[in-house]
Amino acid sequence: MMRNALFGGVNVAVLTPMQADFSVDLDRMAAHCRWLLVNGCNGLAILGTTGEANSLGVEERIGLMEGLVARGISPKVLLPGVGTPAVPDTVLLARKALQLGCRGVLMLPPFFYKNPSEDGLFAYFATVIERVGPGLAYYLYHFPAQSAVPITPGLIARLLRAFPGAVKGVKDSSGDFANTRGYVEAFAAEGFEVYCGDDGALHDLLKIGGAGSISAASNVSSSVNAEVYANAGTERGESAQALLSAIRKAVTATPLIAGLKSLLARHWSEPAWKHIRPPNMPLSAEAEARLFQAFDATGFAIPKA
Repeated sequence: MMRNALFGGVNVAVLTPMQADFSVDLDRMAAHCRWLLVNGCNGLAILGTTGEANSLGVEERIGLMEGLVARGISPKVLLPGVGTPAVPDTVLLARKALQLGCRGVLMLPPFFYKNPSEDGLFAYFATVIERVGPGLAYYLYHFPAQSAVPITPGLIARLLRAFPGAVKGVKDSSGDFANTRGYVEAFAAEGFEVYCGDDGALHDLLKIGGAGSISAASNVSSSVNAEVYANAGTERGESAQALLSAIRKAVTATPLIAGLKSLLARHWSEPAWKHIRPPNMPLSAEAEARLFQAFDATGFAIPKA
């Protein structure tokens, strides 16, 4: 695995709890963050896909960052998602992260614009980095199934040449391990950190020099992710990975965000966990029952403390 990566290890794509009126429940979110840090998590990737970031307004996202820090969550462990289609919004979010003391941010490409040129994408990222100024590490977010705008090796190479030390890594949520491996082979020797969004790929990624995971399932499985990371390249690591892969398969059998919220609602006996902002919707009773059956069949029990 890559040693001394800035966000090396287990990073959770943190869920955003909601109130009944769909406003952010910061107290519940801060409690969840503290629980994750106790249960094997190294970093908190807030305001990502799993966190329903693109269902939140810019002011809400700023309030969420400020609210977590005000509730005692160290900005050093936060990796906020800041990518939007609008340069001014992305700059505003990244500057706020920097002001709060965050070490890095995760950036989607400008996803509304389909089939942009490499020059256009380079100009977008470059403009943001230049306007925010020094002091922040940038992690690119490759999720073509959602954004429809891939982060290509050619784009990464240009950004690394233009902004050495600032463009630090990538989260690969493509689900294509050949693509993830390609990032490692092309750029890891330069200290570029590669993270998988698929928990099922964690052990294989660590064995070839990857930095860790930034994943959704770790909202419930972070202790297992940590076991894989701590035992990379060993039989114990392989065994932990088998369990982690089973958990990942179970939680992705239903809509992921709603399913994870249902699991936490059951675990903590807190129905409020099921609140989810439209257009996402809670699971039906039938889908929830299928999820619980598949999850329980893995034999894994979410830690209580």
